[in-house]
Amino acid sequence: MGKPLFYEILEKPATSCVIGLCSVIWFYIQKKNIGYSHVGLSYETAVEGHHWRIITSAFSHISVVHLVFNMSALWSLGAVEQLGHMGLGVAYYLHYSLVLVVLSGLLVLGSYHVLINRFKIEYFRRVTAVGYSCVVFGWMTILSVKQPSSKLNLFGFLSLPISFAPFESLIFTSIIVPQASFLGHLSGIIVGYSISWGLIHGMNNYWAVSMLGWTALVFVISLKQSGAYDFGFLKIESVTDPTLPGNGRMLQMSSLLDAHDELV
Repeated sequence: MGKPLFYEILEKPATSCVIGLCSVIWFYIQKKNIGYSHVGLSYETAVEGHHWRIITSAFSHISVVHLVFNMSALWSLGAVEQLGHMGLGVAYYLHYSLVLVVLSGLLVLGSYHVLINRFKIEYFRRVTAVGYSCVVFGWMTILSVKQPSSKLNLFGFLSLPISFAPFESLIFTSIIVPQASFLGHLSGIIVGYSISWGLIHGMNNYWAVSMLGWTALVFVISLKQSGAYDFGFLKIESVTDPTLPGNGRMLQMSSLLDAHDELV
Protein backbone atom coordinates (compact mmCIF):
# COMPACT_ATOMS: atom_id res chain seq x y z
CA MET A 1 0.00 0.00 0.00
CA GLY A 2 1.38 3.38 -1.02
CA LYS A 3 1.92 6.43 1.12
CA PRO A 4 -1.02 8.77 1.81
CA LEU A 5 -1.22 11.58 -0.75
CA PHE A 6 -0.56 14.20 1.94
CA TYR A 7 2.88 12.75 2.67
CA GLU A 8 3.73 12.49 -1.01
CA ILE A 9 2.85 16.17 -1.45
CA LEU A 10 5.21 17.03 1.41
CA GLU A 11 7.96 15.02 -0.29
CA LYS A 12 7.36 16.79 -3.63
CA PRO A 13 6.55 20.39 -2.65
CA ALA A 14 7.81 22.06 -5.84
CA THR A 15 6.13 19.52 -8.14
CA SER A 16 2.90 19.87 -6.18
CA CYS A 17 3.00 23.65 -6.55
CA VAL A 18 3.59 23.45 -10.31
CA ILE A 19 0.73 20.97 -10.73
CA GLY A 20 -1.52 23.22 -8.64
CA LEU A 21 -0.52 26.29 -10.68
CA CYS A 22 -1.13 24.59 -14.05
CA SER A 23 -4.48 23.29 -12.81
CA VAL A 24 -5.60 26.73 -11.61
CA ILE A 25 -4.53 28.32 -14.91
CA TRP A 26 -6.40 25.64 -16.86
CA PHE A 27 -9.53 26.25 -14.77
CA TYR A 28 -9.23 30.04 -15.22
CA ILE A 29 -8.83 29.69 -19.01
CA GLN A 30 -11.89 27.46 -19.17
CA LYS A 31 -13.91 29.71 -16.88
CA LYS A 32 -13.08 32.90 -18.77
CA ASN A 33 -13.28 31.20 -22.18
CA ILE A 34 -9.80 32.48 -23.09
CA GLY A 35 -8.54 31.33 -26.47
CA TYR A 36 -5.32 29.36 -26.35
CA SER A 37 -4.04 31.37 -29.28
CA HIS A 38 -4.06 34.31 -26.86
CA VAL A 39 -1.55 32.65 -24.51
CA GLY A 40 0.30 30.21 -26.80
CA LEU A 41 3.74 30.64 -28.34
CA SER A 42 4.18 31.17 -32.08
CA TYR A 43 6.96 32.58 -34.25
CA GLU A 44 4.78 35.31 -35.69
CA THR A 45 3.69 36.67 -32.31
CA ALA A 46 7.24 36.42 -30.94
CA VAL A 47 8.52 38.54 -33.84
CA GLU A 48 5.89 41.11 -32.93
CA GLY A 49 7.28 41.32 -29.40
CA HIS A 50 5.03 38.92 -27.50
CA HIS A 51 7.98 37.41 -25.64
CA TRP A 52 5.80 36.92 -22.56
CA ARG A 53 4.20 33.99 -24.37
CA ILE A 54 7.29 31.86 -23.65
CA ILE A 55 6.06 31.79 -20.04
CA THR A 56 2.28 31.76 -20.50
CA SER A 57 2.42 29.01 -23.13
CA ALA A 58 4.37 26.70 -20.80
CA PHE A 59 1.74 26.80 -18.06
CA SER A 60 -1.39 26.75 -20.28
CA HIS A 61 -3.07 23.55 -21.46
CA ILE A 62 -5.43 22.81 -24.29
CA SER A 63 -7.79 20.34 -22.62
CA VAL A 64 -8.28 18.37 -19.46
CA VAL A 65 -6.72 15.29 -21.11
CA HIS A 66 -3.68 17.35 -22.10
CA LEU A 67 -3.42 18.67 -18.54
CA VAL A 68 -3.82 15.25 -16.90
CA PHE A 69 -1.24 13.60 -19.17
CA ASN A 70 1.40 16.25 -18.48
CA MET A 71 0.71 16.49 -14.76
CA SER A 72 0.65 12.70 -14.33
CA ALA A 73 4.10 12.46 -15.91
CA LEU A 74 5.34 15.43 -13.90
CA TRP A 75 4.15 13.88 -10.64
CA SER A 76 6.22 10.77 -11.35
CA LEU A 77 9.23 12.90 -12.31
CA GLY A 78 8.92 14.78 -9.02
CA ALA A 79 11.09 11.98 -7.62
CA VAL A 80 13.97 14.33 -8.50
CA GLU A 81 13.07 16.32 -5.37
CA GLN A 82 13.80 13.27 -3.21
CA LEU A 83 17.28 12.68 -4.65
CA GLY A 84 19.20 15.26 -2.66
CA HIS A 85 21.82 12.62 -1.84
CA MET A 86 22.61 12.45 -5.58
CA GLY A 87 23.12 16.18 -5.95
CA LEU A 88 19.54 16.77 -7.09
CA GLY A 89 16.77 17.70 -4.62
CA VAL A 90 14.22 20.52 -4.35
CA ALA A 91 16.59 23.43 -5.08
CA TYR A 92 18.02 21.65 -8.15
CA TYR A 93 14.48 20.94 -9.34
CA LEU A 94 13.42 24.58 -9.02
CA HIS A 95 16.60 25.98 -10.59
CA TYR A 96 16.52 23.80 -13.66
CA SER A 97 12.75 23.88 -14.13
CA LEU A 98 13.21 27.61 -14.72
CA VAL A 99 16.04 26.88 -17.17
CA LEU A 100 13.89 24.32 -19.00
CA VAL A 101 10.93 26.69 -19.33
CA VAL A 102 13.00 29.55 -20.76
CA LEU A 103 15.56 27.69 -22.89
CA SER A 104 13.07 25.20 -24.33
CA GLY A 105 10.84 28.07 -25.43
CA LEU A 106 13.78 29.92 -27.00
CA LEU A 107 14.94 26.73 -28.75
CA VAL A 108 11.47 26.20 -30.20
CA LEU A 109 11.48 29.75 -31.59
CA GLY A 110 15.01 29.26 -32.93
CA SER A 111 13.90 26.08 -34.69
CA TYR A 112 10.92 27.88 -36.21
CA HIS A 113 13.23 30.67 -37.40
CA VAL A 114 15.54 28.23 -39.22
CA LEU A 115 12.65 26.27 -40.77
CA ILE A 116 10.92 29.45 -41.96
CA ASN A 117 13.87 31.51 -43.16
CA ARG A 118 16.34 28.81 -44.23
CA PHE A 119 14.03 26.09 -45.51
CA LYS A 120 11.09 28.37 -46.45
CA ILE A 121 8.51 26.27 -44.59
CA GLU A 122 5.87 28.93 -43.91
CA TYR A 123 3.67 26.48 -42.00
CA PHE A 124 5.72 27.09 -38.85
CA ARG A 125 5.15 30.84 -38.92
CA ARG A 126 1.77 30.58 -37.26
CA VAL A 127 2.04 27.29 -35.40
CA THR A 128 0.91 27.99 -31.84
CA ALA A 129 2.27 25.77 -29.05
CA VAL A 130 0.95 25.43 -25.50
CA GLY A 131 1.67 23.10 -22.60
CA TYR A 132 4.26 22.06 -20.01
CA SER A 133 5.56 19.11 -22.04
CA CYS A 134 8.86 20.81 -22.88
CA VAL A 135 9.70 20.76 -19.18
CA VAL A 136 8.26 17.27 -18.68
CA PHE A 137 10.41 15.86 -21.49
CA GLY A 138 13.40 17.75 -20.11
CA TRP A 139 13.03 16.11 -16.69
CA MET A 140 12.46 12.70 -18.30
CA THR A 141 15.81 13.14 -20.02
CA ILE A 142 17.66 14.37 -16.93
CA LEU A 143 16.32 11.50 -14.82
CA SER A 144 17.17 8.97 -17.56
CA VAL A 145 20.81 10.05 -17.30
CA LYS A 146 21.03 10.62 -13.53
CA GLN A 147 19.04 7.55 -12.44
CA PRO A 148 18.49 5.22 -15.44
CA SER A 149 17.09 2.42 -13.28
CA SER A 150 13.99 4.37 -12.22
CA LYS A 151 10.51 4.11 -13.76
CA LEU A 152 8.13 6.67 -15.22
CA ASN A 153 4.57 6.06 -14.03
CA LEU A 154 1.65 7.46 -16.02
CA PHE A 155 -1.95 7.56 -14.80
CA GLY A 156 -1.00 5.27 -11.91
CA PHE A 157 -0.90 2.05 -13.98
CA LEU A 158 1.39 2.56 -17.00
CA SER A 159 5.08 2.17 -16.17
CA LEU A 160 7.97 2.90 -18.57
CA PRO A 161 11.72 2.45 -18.04
CA ILE A 162 12.98 5.99 -17.61
CA SER A 163 16.09 5.28 -19.71
CA PHE A 164 13.89 4.96 -22.82
CA ALA A 165 11.02 7.23 -21.76
CA PRO A 166 12.04 10.47 -23.56
CA PHE A 167 12.17 8.99 -27.05
CA GLU A 168 9.42 6.42 -26.42
CA SER A 169 7.13 9.23 -25.32
CA LEU A 170 8.26 11.44 -28.22
CA ILE A 171 7.29 8.79 -30.79
CA PHE A 172 4.16 7.70 -28.91
CA THR A 173 2.70 11.21 -28.60
CA SER A 174 3.54 12.05 -32.23
CA ILE A 175 1.57 8.97 -33.41
CA ILE A 176 -1.35 9.08 -30.96
CA VAL A 177 -1.74 12.88 -30.87
CA PRO A 178 -0.90 14.28 -34.34
CA GLN A 179 -1.16 17.85 -33.04
CA ALA A 180 1.51 17.21 -30.41
CA SER A 181 4.49 19.49 -30.96
CA PHE A 182 7.39 17.29 -32.05
CA LEU A 183 9.72 20.29 -32.02
CA GLY A 184 8.55 21.35 -28.56
CA HIS A 185 9.12 17.91 -27.07
CA LEU A 186 12.46 17.55 -28.86
CA SER A 187 13.56 20.94 -27.54
CA GLY A 188 12.87 19.77 -23.99
CA ILE A 189 14.93 16.62 -24.61
CA ILE A 190 17.86 18.63 -26.03
CA VAL A 191 17.91 21.05 -23.10
CA GLY A 192 17.52 18.09 -20.72
CA TYR A 193 20.60 16.37 -22.13
CA SER A 194 22.52 19.66 -22.03
CA ILE A 195 21.77 19.92 -18.31
CA SER A 196 22.42 16.27 -17.41
CA TRP A 197 25.72 16.16 -19.37
CA GLY A 198 26.93 19.36 -17.70
CA LEU A 199 26.81 21.59 -20.80
CA ILE A 200 24.43 23.80 -18.82
CA HIS A 201 25.50 23.89 -15.19
CA GLY A 202 26.37 26.12 -12.25
CA MET A 203 22.83 27.13 -11.29
CA ASN A 204 22.56 28.18 -7.65
CA ASN A 205 20.21 30.40 -5.67
CA TYR A 206 21.95 33.58 -6.86
CA TRP A 207 21.78 32.73 -10.57
CA ALA A 208 18.26 31.32 -10.26
CA VAL A 209 16.97 34.51 -8.60
CA SER A 210 18.82 36.64 -11.16
CA MET A 211 17.38 34.63 -14.05
CA LEU A 212 13.91 34.78 -12.53
CA GLY A 213 14.23 38.56 -12.08
CA TRP A 214 15.31 39.16 -15.68
CA THR A 215 12.61 36.82 -16.95
CA ALA A 216 9.97 38.69 -14.95
CA LEU A 217 11.28 42.04 -16.25
CA VAL A 218 11.19 40.93 -19.89
CA PHE A 219 7.74 39.42 -19.28
CA VAL A 220 6.28 42.67 -17.95
CA ILE A 221 7.97 44.92 -20.53
CA SER A 222 6.94 42.74 -23.49
CA LEU A 223 3.42 42.48 -22.09
CA LYS A 224 3.27 46.27 -21.94
CA GLN A 225 4.84 46.89 -25.35
CA SER A 226 2.68 44.32 -27.12
CA GLY A 227 -0.45 45.99 -25.79
CA ALA A 228 -1.72 42.72 -24.34
CA TYR A 229 -2.02 44.31 -20.89
CA ASP A 230 -1.89 47.92 -19.86
CA PHE A 231 0.33 48.66 -16.87
CA GLY A 232 -0.70 52.23 -16.10
CA PHE A 233 2.32 52.83 -13.85
CA LEU A 234 4.82 51.58 -16.47
CA LYS A 235 5.84 54.00 -19.21
CA ILE A 236 8.04 52.72 -22.03
CA GLU A 237 9.26 55.03 -24.76
CA SER A 238 8.90 53.63 -28.26
CA VAL A 239 12.10 53.21 -30.25
CA THR A 240 10.31 52.64 -33.56
CA ASP A 241 9.17 55.18 -36.13
CA PRO A 242 5.37 55.41 -35.90
CA THR A 243 5.21 56.58 -39.53
CA LEU A 244 6.52 53.26 -40.84
CA PRO A 245 3.82 50.90 -42.13
CA GLY A 246 3.02 47.94 -39.95
CA ASN A 247 4.04 49.42 -36.57
CA GLY A 248 1.63 48.60 -33.81
CA ARG A 249 0.00 45.90 -35.89
CA MET A 250 -1.62 43.27 -33.69
CA LEU A 251 -1.94 39.72 -34.88
CA GLN A 252 -5.53 38.60 -34.89
CA MET A 253 -5.73 34.87 -34.22
CA SER A 254 -8.67 32.56 -33.80
CA SER A 255 -9.51 31.70 -30.20
CA LEU A 256 -10.21 28.14 -31.29
CA LEU A 257 -7.62 25.40 -31.74
CA ASP A 258 -7.03 24.90 -35.48
CA ALA A 259 -4.63 22.97 -37.65
CA HIS A 260 -1.78 25.35 -36.80
CA ASP A 261 -2.02 24.85 -33.05
CA GLU A 262 0.21 22.34 -31.31
CA LEU A 263 0.20 20.72 -27.89
CA VAL A 264 3.45 20.61 -25.96
